[in-house]
Amino acid sequence: MGRKRKGRDISGWLVVDKPAGITSTAVVNKVRWALAASKAGHAGTLDPEATGVLAVALGEATKTVPYITDALKAYRFVVRLGQATNTDDAEGEIIAESDVRPDDAAIKEALMPFVGDIMQVPPKFSAVKIDGQRAYKLARDGEDVEIAARPLWVEELTLVDRPDADHVELEMVCGKGGYVRSIARDLGAALGCYGHVSWLRRTWSGPFDVAQGISLDEVDRLAKDPALDAHLLPLEIGLDDLPELRATAEGAARLRNGNPGMVMAANDVEYGDECWASHEGRAVAVGVYKAGELHPSRVFVG
Repeated sequence: MGRKRKGRDISGWLVVDKPAGITSTAVVNKVRWALAASKAGHAGTLDPEATGVLAVALGEATKTVPYITDALKAYRFVVRLGQATNTDDAEGEIIAESDVRPDDAAIKEALMPFVGDIMQVPPKFSAVKIDGQRAYKLARDGEDVEIAARPLWVEELTLVDRPDADHVELEMVCGKGGYVRSIARDLGAALGCYGHVSWLRRTWSGPFDVAQGISLDEVDRLAKDPALDAHLLPLEIGLDDLPELRATAEGAARLRNGNPGMVMAANDVEYGDECWASHEGRAVAVGVYKAGELHPSRVFVG
């Protein structure tokens, strides 16, 4: 018989405006402790020195994490031109330097090939697994890490500001699995001047915006206080990208038991589409729509 998790059965999303200097996992652990939650996770890791939107899922909302992970995300970041580092950010050692400083026109032109479907090689200091081990561990051990290129969808990549010759501020909207550090590294290579990320902030992730974010200091201040619950967003927000279907009372009961349940057909939903079913305003299940029924793949408790 499995051990029951300790903590409250609380479900929803808490959007944290992550500060620099802490890992995403540490933020999740802090939120879980502050809310005395039995279960928590996050949708999309941020590097320790990065700031911005970190959406923490609690309880049943953890079942919606894959849909946020797959959603588009936006980043504002600064590239330090003229220097390459072994980590592709400001935390690493400088491994190459250049006196070349391209003008704004050259930078805008160089950005164009990075938009659309691209292939990207993750940084050597990343959580990518190589033969079962994390790339960053192999890199720290001094091993020559070879990481295969991966596909990435980049919706937008634009020049926002040029504060000085050494720095360029960019904004990127991309899909799942994008590494901003790789963009900075590869842009520097394309410009013939090297480059690394000196500052990075995620401004939105799927339906979550940094304006909704609560600071980690505020999480600490409100720890174990019912006032922190007021900052929770409903788990249904994590399903924003999927069509919603209304389940009948009988259909909802069947879905909660893991069986196909009757739903009200929507005009824009076709046979085989992935959807979610609600009843009385609450998510019941996610699944595939077939001939008037939702065939569940994930069921929500409560």
